[in-house]
Amino acid sequence: MISAFANIFKIPDLRSRILFTFAMLAVVRIGTAITMPGVDPLVVQGYLESAGSQQSSTVATLINAFSGGGIKACAILALGIMPYISASIMVQLLTAVVPRLSKLSKETGGRQKINQYTRYLTIFLCLVQGYFLARGLVFPANNPLLHGMDEYLKSSRSQLVFNPGFGFYSMAVVTLTAGTLFLMWLGDQITERGIGNGTSLIICVNILSDLPNALVGTFTRYIQPGEPLKAALFVGMVILFFISIAAIIVLTQATRKIAVNYAKRMVGRKVMGGQSTHLPLKLNYSGVMPIIFASAIISFPAVILQYLFPQAQWANDFMNLMNHQGPLHWFIFFVLIFFFAYFWVATMFQPTQISEDLKSNGGYIPGIRPGKPTADFLDHTMSRLTFAGAIFLTAVAVIPQIMSYYWQIPANTAQFFGGTSILILVGVLLDVMRQVETHLIQQNYDGFLKKGRIRGRYEGDGTIREGLTATASRMVWMYAALGLLVLMGVSYAIYRKTVG
Repeated sequence: MISAFANIFKIPDLRSRILFTFAMLAVVRIGTAITMPGVDPLVVQGYLESAGSQQSSTVATLINAFSGGGIKACAILALGIMPYISASIMVQLLTAVVPRLSKLSKETGGRQKINQYTRYLTIFLCLVQGYFLARGLVFPANNPLLHGMDEYLKSSRSQLVFNPGFGFYSMAVVTLTAGTLFLMWLGDQITERGIGNGTSLIICVNILSDLPNALVGTFTRYIQPGEPLKAALFVGMVILFFISIAAIIVLTQATRKIAVNYAKRMVGRKVMGGQSTHLPLKLNYSGVMPIIFASAIISFPAVILQYLFPQAQWANDFMNLMNHQGPLHWFIFFVLIFFFAYFWVATMFQPTQISEDLKSNGGYIPGIRPGKPTADFLDHTMSRLTFAGAIFLTAVAVIPQIMSYYWQIPANTAQFFGGTSILILVGVLLDVMRQVETHLIQQNYDGFLKKGRIRGRYEGDGTIREGLTATASRMVWMYAALGLLVLMGVSYAIYRKTVG
């Protein structure tokens, strides 16, 4: 395994890609520390130092994590890359349901036009979200993303915005929109010249930026002299953390392989087809989308109502009801996750199209007639997989909320035990590891583990059984990466304790 890391830097192209990726991610982190024009940086710094132990809602923690702490820091990159992600999801859904966009996506050059529409929609979302964020800076008491800012301003007798007015609003909206567009450009550069998907890596590094603070807060909260029960709870949390990571990796990689045979056919003088392969159907086909949609449906309408009606008591009561963590909230979350899991599969998974493609290429599923029977079989199989995947997503989403509700664990710590953040981290890191291993194998080097590559064997019924060696390899390196991050966080905690 150590030799694999050494081999990474022996390949010039891979080495340059990794260094370029790190450089661009460093630029992202620098941008999240630059205060927005018109905002007092001394007030922001004092608020950040005093708000380390304050506990906010789960949704507010998630939004701040996606921005890499940029919202709390009132930074120029406070909106992050999420407007572009939201626009991409909207356009992707519209492409699946609008015939004109669906036809455009299949034409030559159609994807470029759809990407252009996505960027236009991103600018519109940036303008809207930038205005609401600027309004929240002027009126921090009505901004749930800046939990405790109003109390800090009153205690310190300070003012966050120098000159609130039209000039500040226009400058803030333009700055935040330009910041998001700059992150879009950085993401494209990382995808083209770096390693991994640039947009996903930006979200990943923003989420990981809160890990040292979470480690410091958890360490100081539970490791105290004379309280062995808290220390035992801390050990249990560490064990639960690694169990959660292992379960998420296994279930994220889980697939149902549908055997597919291809009939032999003559093309000129050559015999084509006759081989057997498989069609992989993922257990968690929808990924993290159902959790994001469910969180938006539960919380964002209440947040918008509180922005529009800051003095209305009914808006505050509605927001408290939506943000209240408890059995009723979890049940609503459970129903919404199931609904959006099936909605995403029904929108994005096209069994009829897959059946037609198999039929046109001479492929068929053993025991299933081509055409509509194949489409019905795929639809039935995916429905059962979606049910199991939705249960898995619900468990992952509710774990951090239960920990915050019963154990009084801060939301920024609980997010690393489940939910959207950990699912994104696992998916992005696995994708980066696959790409790095692909570069190593192409240059005749071994992968991360010499016995960790995927090996399949044909059984008598024509199906392919895959061992767990590839999953075990990814789990080992995931644990190694997490161990390095934990070591960095503990070192940071010791440094903070020493400096005071």
